[in-house]
Amino acid sequence: MGMSVIISAATTEDAEQILKLQYLCFQSEAELYGNYRIDPLVQTLESVRDELTANLVFVARLGDEVVGAVRGSIDPDGIGQIAKLCVHPRLQGHGLGARLLRAAESALADEQSATRFRLQTGHRSETNLRLYRRAGYAPVGSTTGEDGVRLIQLEKDAVAPAFVASA
Repeated sequence: MGMSVIISAATTEDAEQILKLQYLCFQSEAELYGNYRIDPLVQTLESVRDELTANLVFVARLGDEVVGAVRGSIDPDGIGQIAKLCVHPRLQGHGLGARLLRAAESALADEQSATRFRLQTGHRSETNLRLYRRAGYAPVGSTTGEDGVRLIQLEKDAVAPAFVASA
């Protein structure tokens, strides 16, 4: 009998597993750009702990193992920023990234009143770009990260929940 993957809010106890997962997941991105100094690979455990207290962080759990993670925060303009979405390589391609993305979007809209969402990914990251396009994101510009990688910025409007009227 197989276990189900559960999406839940991360706790401070998840910091080490999140950092290890992120390091594993972003190896392919680093290889794609020939740059092993990209932010997710040089982030410190203390920095992950700080993100856990300051941001909305969700994890995907398979039993006790963290197999996916995503961060969400709100900027001064009320835009929900989504970052460092990652799924364990053995579980990629099964919709887990989309589930994590929806969890971050829902929490940012419900808890932080985000009216728009913004994220970014490397310009060569076709798999990521496909996921974000399917989720309704559209490119709005590009920038170069501190690590030298050209990033595509994508945005979409937060969808207001549908209200059901009864007669």
